[in-house]
Amino acid sequence: MCAVATELSPCPMLIDGDWIDSKEIDRVPVQNPSTGEVLSEMPMGGKAEIEAAVAAAKEAFPGWSQTPPVERARLFYRYRSLLEENFDSIAELITREHGKTLGESRGGLYRGLENVEYACGIPTLLFGDTIENLAAGIDCETFFEPLGVCAGITPFNFPAMVPMWMFPLALACGNTFVFKPSEMVPLSSIRIIELLVEAGLPKGVLNLVHGAVETVDAILEHPDIKAVSFVGSTPVAKYIYETGTRHGKRVQANGSAKNYTIVMPDADINKSVEGITGGAFGCAGERCMASSTTIPVGEAAKELIPTLKVATKSVKIGPTDRMPQPDLGPVISSKHRDRVNSLIASGEVEGAKILSDGRSVKVPEAPNGYYVGATLVDGVEQEMTLNREEVFGPVLNVMRADNLEAALEIANGSSFGNGTAIYTESGKLAREFKHRVKTGMVGINVAVPASMAMFPFAGWNASFFGDLHVQGKEGVAFYTQQKVITSRWFAQGEGDVWKQ
Repeated sequence: MCAVATELSPCPMLIDGDWIDSKEIDRVPVQNPSTGEVLSEMPMGGKAEIEAAVAAAKEAFPGWSQTPPVERARLFYRYRSLLEENFDSIAELITREHGKTLGESRGGLYRGLENVEYACGIPTLLFGDTIENLAAGIDCETFFEPLGVCAGITPFNFPAMVPMWMFPLALACGNTFVFKPSEMVPLSSIRIIELLVEAGLPKGVLNLVHGAVETVDAILEHPDIKAVSFVGSTPVAKYIYETGTRHGKRVQANGSAKNYTIVMPDADINKSVEGITGGAFGCAGERCMASSTTIPVGEAAKELIPTLKVATKSVKIGPTDRMPQPDLGPVISSKHRDRVNSLIASGEVEGAKILSDGRSVKVPEAPNGYYVGATLVDGVEQEMTLNREEVFGPVLNVMRADNLEAALEIANGSSFGNGTAIYTESGKLAREFKHRVKTGMVGINVAVPASMAMFPFAGWNASFFGDLHVQGKEGVAFYTQQKVITSRWFAQGEGDVWKQ
């Protein structure tokens, strides 16, 4: 299991094939949320580092874009093998710097690995269309060509998976890449890029730069960056989209969410509770697909809410950097812990009833960690702060509805639109639900309907800004541009009107 760090881990940047650990710019601490221990100090890059990274990526683009797709695929086959060989140590690193349980770290890493596997299929993903004799003697075909230098800006909550939503497919399509990981969890991102370099990535094809606002703005404003992929909160996603597109870039910006799980009276309550609590408290609620609100319909509330209360109170919390593993680890920082606690307090002030309160949780073996216990809040109403804002913590709201119509009104009343789910044994109700609910990802007896690598991560409304989502065929379309060729070859003597 995770060893206790005895010295600060290095936190370099990768520019034009060289790992650079600058001592000349400001640095911020990288902490273990389980204990508050400082693991590393991250250099805060800015405009100068982005300029150097983009210049390297631009220089590398002609050679990389002309590398045959089968050779690019072979690179990712080698990369996949290295990720598998180092799987356990990467998962432990994620747990140490993020606070996820080891099982959650492994699960996120598996999902990232699926995206690498998808990128391995790039020769067939880049197939174009052809038609012979579109008109007399005229053929037409399409090619998918890379854009140029692309960039990715990732959040703290999935330090390996979300980056692997971006750079494998971008590179496989023939682009070069500038990657800015979250300043809170850079170590996992560095490690997965080290392995990509070990797999044989040519210098300059991917560059990694640390930083915060100044670095992000430098990416958004740089004229040589053609596309930007982002995952984070809705206010920042909106800013990324508006600023990036204003500077002529293609942008996909994933934002916040409020995901509802409807439980019908005919549902299997035990299975429903298992899915809902796993979806709400897994990863400490720090994911945009968290099952943050459940809506029992009619008589379902009588059995569901007491069962949820028992399940919530049984969630074991503790440090994740040691064995045995708890059910629930810390949130990412003391600042975020205080925000989550303040949102729980807002529910109490606004009239909701707290059935299980995680604000006062104590973890004696890790007193300096950032802990919020599993929290269950009943009687949440649509106008309450707890319903309107993404909590991003281990908090489960209960909102009641008399029928499916009322439940859909609640779910569709949200400004967000990532995911919703229903628990029912009725095919009729499930069909009505999936056709009428206004979110991009829908679960039927699946609490967290996050899509796998071959399907798009299809947020709607204020959960996504852009036209093409990450993953799947939409991801390929985002990182490429189509060229349409219309050709005609004349038969001998055809068209020689001028000779007559």
